[in-house]
Amino acid sequence: MFHLTREAIDYATLTEAVRSPRCGAVVLFLGTVRDLTGEQVTVFLDYEAYAPMAEKKLAEIEAEVRRRWPVGEVALVHRLGRLAVGEVSVAVAVSCPHRREAFAACQFAIDTLKQLVPIWKRENAPDGRGEWVHQSVSADVACSPAQEQP
Repeated sequence: MFHLTREAIDYATLTEAVRSPRCGAVVLFLGTVRDLTGEQVTVFLDYEAYAPMAEKKLAEIEAEVRRRWPVGEVALVHRLGRLAVGEVSVAVAVSCPHRREAFAACQFAIDTLKQLVPIWKRENAPDGRGEWVHQSVSADVACSPAQEQP
C-alpha cells in the first residue's frame, strides 16, 4: 500500500493495516517536521509532489521491498501541503516474520523514498524566507547491495 495525502497520517491505523498473524515484527518509521535544520529555524514546511511520478516510484519501492524481504505487508504514506512543527510528514510500516528483516526493509523503504520520490519541501523561516529542497541520488546508490538482506 502506498499513497500521497493532504490529510494527517493516521499512523496507528497504518500500523494495524500491516499487522499479520504470520509476522512477529512490525516496524514503523515516522518522519516529523522539526523546528531546526542545521542552524536555521523552521516554523513550517510545505510539501509538493509530481503525483503521477511520485506514485510510480512509491509502487516501485514497495515492489522492491517485497522482492528483497519476506514482508507480510508494507505501507508508505507521504503527506503534502503545509505542515506545522511536530506533524508527521511521512510514515513507513513493514511487517515481517522477524525483527531483523522488518528493520532492514523499513530502513530501505524510507531511505529509497527520500532519495527517489519526486517530493519537494519548502523550509519556511520565521522571517518569511523559504527554500525549496529535494534530496536525490541515482537508483544505483539507493539500491546498492550493501542494503540487501543478510
